[in-house]
Amino acid sequence: MSSTMSSQGSTWTPKQNKAFETALAVYDSDTPDRWHNIAKAVGGKTIDEVKKHYEDLLVDVHNIETGRVPLPKYKKNGTSKTK
Repeated sequence: MSSTMSSQGSTWTPKQNKAFETALAVYDSDTPDRWHNIAKAVGGKTIDEVKKHYEDLLVDVHNIETGRVPLPKYKKNGTSKTK
C-alpha cells in the first residue's frame, strides 16, 4: 500500500487522505470542533496532524495556482501511453 508523508513525518495512507478530503467537504470552517471532527473521521491522526496536513494542502494548492507546479501534458484524444 502506498502512502504520503507530510513535512513533519506523519504518514498518510490513501484511505486516510480520501477520508480527510471528504471530511473537509462535510466540516466547513464554520463547523464547531471542525478539527476534532476531521481527525475522528480520518482515524489514527491527532488534531495537530490534521491541521498540519491541511496547511500542507493549502501550500500545494497555492503552488499549483501560481504555476510553480506544472500541469501534466494530457493527450488530446484522452488516451495514455502504456508500456
